[in-house]
Amino acid sequence: MQQRIGEIVAEMDVPLHCRTEFSTQEDEQLRAQGNTDYFLSSGDKVRFFFEKGVFDKKGNFLVPPEKSVNKIGHALHAHDPVFRSVTHSPKVQALVRNLGLQLPVVVQSMYIFKQPHFGGEVFPHQDATFLYTEPPGRVLGVWIAIEDATLENGCLWFIPGSHTSRVSRRMIRAPAGSRPATSFLGSEPAWDNNLFVPLPVQRGGLVLIHGQVVHKSEQNLSDHSRQAYTFHLMEAAAGTVWSPENWLQPTTELPFPPLYI
Repeated sequence: MQQRIGEIVAEMDVPLHCRTEFSTQEDEQLRAQGNTDYFLSSGDKVRFFFEKGVFDKKGNFLVPPEKSVNKIGHALHAHDPVFRSVTHSPKVQALVRNLGLQLPVVVQSMYIFKQPHFGGEVFPHQDATFLYTEPPGRVLGVWIAIEDATLENGCLWFIPGSHTSRVSRRMIRAPAGSRPATSFLGSEPAWDNNLFVPLPVQRGGLVLIHGQVVHKSEQNLSDHSRQAYTFHLMEAAAGTVWSPENWLQPTTELPFPPLYI
């Protein structure tokens, strides 16, 4: 995966008007990717999102392009053979079957770079804020460490037991042609920082993330990147409804593919 992503980054050609900085802070989300077609139409494509402060006012790179990328999303699992083979690998399928998922489908995938020295902080959130289902609790994140994730380079932190809490905030997509294109319902609670527990994991380790568990990661100020490949599954059995208000929607070109193939 790491070799393949290097090739993808080396070949990337992102038009100036598509150079979107990625953020999990609410006002920045709405101002940046939340109102850009480049982000909102990325659910069935392979697109590039960048760290803050890597462009000048004209959109030119201030750092080497390969050091500027925050993440690549959101359909590597569908369009790249390497990432498709990992996503649908026998090991992943066996793991998910053991968890009891009957009809899991892949809703999105991302390669996250967490660049050395300025890899951005990811603020406390629930994945269900962005990937909401009825009933809730039908989304599962699969997070694979491509490199060691340490306290120094921005490993994941979780609030134990928070997967039992309600979905406190939802990102809602407006009808086509409306502005702003997205908005938030509800608000993120002021989570007590002392409740978070770090989860360092070695290269090759896998973390399962319940859609409602509260998690975050700190800014990477170390000399080492913290690359990861992550994808999200939805249990599509038993009447699960993918919210039509989610920013990410299946398309005619890419319906959510079944995991078990």
